[in-house]
Amino acid sequence: MAAAGSIEGYVPFGEYRTWYRITGSLESPRLPLVVAHGGPGCTHDYVDSFKEIADLDGRAVIHYDQLGNGKSTRLPDKGPDFWTIELFLEELDTLLSHLGIKDRYAYLGQSWGGMLGSEHAVRRPAGLKAFVIANSPANMRTWVREANRLRLDLPQEVQDTLLSHEQAGTLTHPDYIAASRVFYHRHVCRVVPWPPEVARTFAAMDEDNTVYRHMNGPTEFHVIGTLQDWTVEGRLPNINAPTLLISGRYDEATPEVVRPYVENVTGIRWVIFEQSSHMPHVEEKDACLKTVSDFLKAYDS
Repeated sequence: MAAAGSIEGYVPFGEYRTWYRITGSLESPRLPLVVAHGGPGCTHDYVDSFKEIADLDGRAVIHYDQLGNGKSTRLPDKGPDFWTIELFLEELDTLLSHLGIKDRYAYLGQSWGGMLGSEHAVRRPAGLKAFVIANSPANMRTWVREANRLRLDLPQEVQDTLLSHEQAGTLTHPDYIAASRVFYHRHVCRVVPWPPEVARTFAAMDEDNTVYRHMNGPTEFHVIGTLQDWTVEGRLPNINAPTLLISGRYDEATPEVVRPYVENVTGIRWVIFEQSSHMPHVEEKDACLKTVSDFLKAYDS
């Protein structure tokens, strides 16, 4: 199969604009797949590999940078009251309508993107025909508890460095960043060095962490932003779209983190990638993309 081509554009979103890219053709009879990145505050770059599903099975794959991030309108002066789940749900609905696919589409959300997708799916949108949750928490308090449990397994000198800088409030110190990377290389992306697309996302967040800072907080261990009390657990039985859950054996989204999806979404299928952490789409790319493609094929007709 020839490599799928792509087109880029912008969706007007109020007075702002949302960047998107379509790989493949929306004329394909297969379900178009919308891919939502994590963070909140990442960019599409690190989940870029999902575009290769267009080559695998001929479906259109749509990436977009959520407002405040990447190639979409940046708003560094907006405070925490602006960055809400409702804002990003409205942006998603605007994208679906603009592309003319709101009546028939699949959605894949990675990490925060899966949280956003769950908020979308519990509303039972008629056009959502298949849903993929990738490495996502269902409750932020469980996420933080598990992140700090994993942190206790880091080398003692790394733990000491993290703690000393947290107590001093020097979270941008190079030693703190280096110590945090030890956690990331264990539980976020185990490919070292990070592939260029992953590095691009982290560089973009270093340049502008507005959304992450306000919604999450300063680090994975300190979720003090507007999402700190977020949970979708009690609403998960409302999801009626066929659902695939993927996670990694070494994932910061541990089995305890994703368990509510397994226990509360009817008919959900769970696949764990044994050599991966938080990014199976990078760490075991071929197997991950094939798993997603095979799942979606069952709901194309």
